[in-house]
Amino acid sequence: MQMNQNQYRPLADRLRPTTLDEVMGQQHLLANGKPLHSALSEGKLHSMVFWGPPGTGKTTLARLLALRADANFVALSAVLSGVKDIREAIAAAAANQAANFGRTVLFVDEVHRFNKAQQDAFLPHIEDGTILFVGATTENPSFELNNALLSRLRVYVLKSLQESDLGVLIDRALSSEQGLMAGDKANSVPFTMDTDAKLALAKAADGDARRVLTLLEIAGDLAEDRHISSDLLTEVIAGGSVRRFDKGGDAFFDQISALHKSVRGSDPDAALYWLCRMLDGGCDPRYIARRLVRMASEDIGNADPRALELTLNAWNVQERLGSPEGELALAQAVVYLSIAAKSNAVYSAYKRAMSLAQSSGSLDVPLHIRNAPTQLMKDLEFGKDYRYAHDETDGFAAGETYVPDTVQATLLEQPLYQPVERGMEIKIKEKMDRLRSLNEAARNKG
Repeated sequence: MQMNQNQYRPLADRLRPTTLDEVMGQQHLLANGKPLHSALSEGKLHSMVFWGPPGTGKTTLARLLALRADANFVALSAVLSGVKDIREAIAAAAANQAANFGRTVLFVDEVHRFNKAQQDAFLPHIEDGTILFVGATTENPSFELNNALLSRLRVYVLKSLQESDLGVLIDRALSSEQGLMAGDKANSVPFTMDTDAKLALAKAADGDARRVLTLLEIAGDLAEDRHISSDLLTEVIAGGSVRRFDKGGDAFFDQISALHKSVRGSDPDAALYWLCRMLDGGCDPRYIARRLVRMASEDIGNADPRALELTLNAWNVQERLGSPEGELALAQAVVYLSIAAKSNAVYSAYKRAMSLAQSSGSLDVPLHIRNAPTQLMKDLEFGKDYRYAHDETDGFAAGETYVPDTVQATLLEQPLYQPVERGMEIKIKEKMDRLRSLNEAARNKG
């Protein structure tokens, strides 16, 4: 009867590891002497949160923790549960503890989906030892968990499985009694699989053990004569993207950060790679176009003003042509930004100017640069003694000031805009140095 029950359990569940030795990957946590290995093998229990991509073993490790601790295992999903479910789980844990039925490992999957009130509900019960809290999240805990909860947990970071690990898992599924053949006593013919198909499946799973087993199970159901060919597997994985890319999640922001830093680092190959990773993952090309415009101003600026124009043109092409035709324009812009001369002088000047504006208060505009369209304003000396630059030598009113006196004193000590010795800003710097010398000479003369 048990075998028949196994037949209806998903392959990923049937092959869930029951010992630490069966857990794939995560050697940075599970090798002898590593912190999580010590916690599991020596019974040094503490509340924790597992942070990592899907299919890396978060739920499995929580179950193993409960098993090693001889504790009750209670699982909640933050997607489906509310405060009422939390209270009921806490009450059951307290009752078990009072009856000497052992401690309770309360596992909360997708814990980042709980709001502040829901997260706060765990705090006193973690503190008094009613529960051993184990959370699982695919998102950065430092952003998604309350500080009060996070301070009571140890964070363990799980990594995507390597293709070699997934290959071992595939072999286990093909040969294990709990694998593809589970529950089918009438047919003892083992499953076979092309070597190329194994490699393609491991690559398609993108580091996710659950995904590799799900795809394999589908392929097994469709396989004729229990042979999984490369052609069959291609059909199975052709249904959609398998890339890990969740808009608004860590993977999303990590990749746009990688693209930005590759551009800033003048590496066109790396920038193109991350561009294509994002497009392949389903990112809206218009979002990338918007971020490229930001890069053009932040990291290139006046060192190559053409960069901003080119990125705007690429955005326009994307809007007009759509995908995939418009994406080539984005690639062109990414390459240009990567090889362009770099300067963050404008970006830095903007931040300094904003800080100065916020700290200087509501200073009045100097009278001499105020507009005076009415007689009253003229009588109040608005615009009096203003020097029209076009009437001055070389079109420059040397010594003239355009900010309040207190701000002017600050700017004389440290100018906001400080061009770099790269690209077009070399020429800009030369001109600014010349104009500043003229200003200084005029002020000294006056």
